[in-house]
Amino acid sequence: MGNLVGLISIFVIGILIPAPSMDFKEDQLRYQRVRQAYQDKESTVKSMFASRGLTFPPRELLLRAFKKEKTLEVWVSDSQASKLKLLNTYKFCSSSGSLGPKRKQGDGQIPEGFYHIDRFNPASNFYLSLGINYPNKSDRINNLGNNLGGDIFIHGNCVTIGCIPITDDKIKELYLIAVEAKNAGQSRIPVHIFPSKDLFANVEDLIANDSDDEKTVALWRNLNSVGKHFSSTAELKRITIDDKGKYQ
Repeated sequence: MGNLVGLISIFVIGILIPAPSMDFKEDQLRYQRVRQAYQDKESTVKSMFASRGLTFPPRELLLRAFKKEKTLEVWVSDSQASKLKLLNTYKFCSSSGSLGPKRKQGDGQIPEGFYHIDRFNPASNFYLSLGINYPNKSDRINNLGNNLGGDIFIHGNCVTIGCIPITDDKIKELYLIAVEAKNAGQSRIPVHIFPSKDLFANVEDLIANDSDDEKTVALWRNLNSVGKHFSSTAELKRITIDDKGKYQ
């Protein structure tokens, strides 16, 4: 009987006191390429933050991509209550497709819309990579019947079919920043992908010059309506998708 009580006690204690879990950064640092990124780029990134008057690590991170300009903007804040500041801008190393959304697998298009990072790949075929949650609810509703594909990443190297490559050197910086933001508590890192900066400078000119497709025009007007909040305030807001596939 005594042995039985002892076994039950050990079992209960094992349930009540789980083994300590590894935090996200510790888990990522198990991978050689992530360790190399920290070795090569941590001081560079910290200096980048200091030069903008920001405290490292970031509390919030936003990535904004502009396809026509082939630029990826990195916006951060060191407090969830503060406005975001532009930390850095990376150039696409290469690009594929044209302006307009991704509508099916194999079309070579970079998606357009409001997304978030849904996976970190520390052992990517393209050095390091950050996965985007394409296709999202809007993509699925607006492209019923199509095989939409997937596996869209921001990654290293300089080759792409529908992804955003920024070279091995620069993905080290961006991956490190994203790891720090997630480790600091940001559960969802937004990625906003737009056809061009003209979307906010003059959406009607963009439409007149670059698309006569009704679905694309409707999407661009929707992206302009929702995306201009950040362009004018530098503040993140929660973006949702309604049952018709429109961003709200």
